[in-house]
Amino acid sequence: MDQSEPNAGPPKGTPTIKSVETSHEVIAAMEDLGLASVTEIAAHAGLSKGGAYKHLKTLQQNGFVVREDGQYRLGLRFLDIGGRIRYDHPGSRIIKQKMRELALETNETSIYTVLENDRTITLFREAGSRGVPTRTRVGKRLYPHETAAGKCLLSRHSREEIERLFDGGPLPSVTDNTITDVDDLLDELAAVRERGYAYNIGESVEGLVAIAAPLVPDDEVIGACSVTGPYHRMKGDPLDEEVRATLLSFVNELELNIAHADTS
Repeated sequence: MDQSEPNAGPPKGTPTIKSVETSHEVIAAMEDLGLASVTEIAAHAGLSKGGAYKHLKTLQQNGFVVREDGQYRLGLRFLDIGGRIRYDHPGSRIIKQKMRELALETNETSIYTVLENDRTITLFREAGSRGVPTRTRVGKRLYPHETAAGKCLLSRHSREEIERLFDGGPLPSVTDNTITDVDDLLDELAAVRERGYAYNIGESVEGLVAIAAPLVPDDEVIGACSVTGPYHRMKGDPLDEEVRATLLSFVNELELNIAHADTS
């Protein structure tokens, strides 16, 4: 699996169901491999061919796996489930529209992110006319300390919660710029709380910069909005001031819309 998407797993000592763990290993292998044979999936997941086959057939019968010309791939039922989860997020329709408007206004890439357990997840992503490729896609899971949006969401946690979340550190490094020390992260989060927004300067992808602000309708943090672009466009006055002002204006409008709209 991608370095940024390890299985967080349950707390140590928590009883688990082995067969469910094995199905997860099969799904993770298929996520890496794409269309693949039973033999390839079994080898990638560290399973016997017979064991992998049984799990593949079970997943196939329930619509999570599709068989094509003797090979297997993940099925679109995952998309159906993910789409429903995203639709149920508070203010999802308004957020989607505003992310599109934010991308058009800044000409960069706008991203809406939530925090779930110890990973951030991208719920919406829109590219403006100058938007560049990034590691994020809808559903992408990342370490929260490596992204501007993740820092915004972590900034609402106590020191004890942060230390528990990262098990005392050191924090995983994604680039040479990623914060890896818990105390350094806590200092960064204190600065985020004070100014109301966060930066990511090449901490998740070399050469990319992001500015993010938390989305807090009705005094409850539900996610974070960010704008991402290349270093030469996003870093330094006056451009980052313009992007920051635009982002904060959009977030403020979003908060008011969500707080006062019927999103049922």
